[in-house]
Amino acid sequence: MIYEPREDSLLLQKHVRKYAHGSVVDMGSGSGIQAETALEKTKDVLAVDIDDDVIAHLKKKHLNVIKSDLFSKVPKKKFDLIIFNPPYLPEDKRERMEDRLALTGGKYGWEILDRFFKEAKNFLSPEGKILIVFSSITGDVDFILKKYGYTFEKLDKQSFFFEKLIVYLISPQPL
Repeated sequence: MIYEPREDSLLLQKHVRKYAHGSVVDMGSGSGIQAETALEKTKDVLAVDIDDDVIAHLKKKHLNVIKSDLFSKVPKKKFDLIIFNPPYLPEDKRERMEDRLALTGGKYGWEILDRFFKEAKNFLSPEGKILIVFSSITGDVDFILKKYGYTFEKLDKQSFFFEKLIVYLISPQPL
């Protein structure tokens, strides 16, 4: 399933415009909106996704793209910015299987984020940052960040009747 831009994508996009520079990876690229936005600021952008339909879609857009489960096939290089609009919702048995890759972050919603942050430091340049959007439904993202030694700054939030979307700028060292 190609995750079409929604409120979370648009909220994150405005910060990609501000922070994209140098070498950028757009993890879980989906529609490619963040990779395309980063290309406005730098030509060194890698789009990454696990879904074959998404990979084909991104290739048609002429983006530099690889198929990877998070960092498993990402080249061993250092990025100045990692962008991630992760699947962050808790598992819902009523959800269609084909939607789960794009929407479900695990049984509780945070498991993919835990895997991501465990590895992300290995792919950041010395001054590298992570831009991420997630939901208040996801659970305690702050706990995961502290567990892996990250510092973070809340850049933005958008409230809806059922959830809040939050954008963080994250660093492995103090901001």
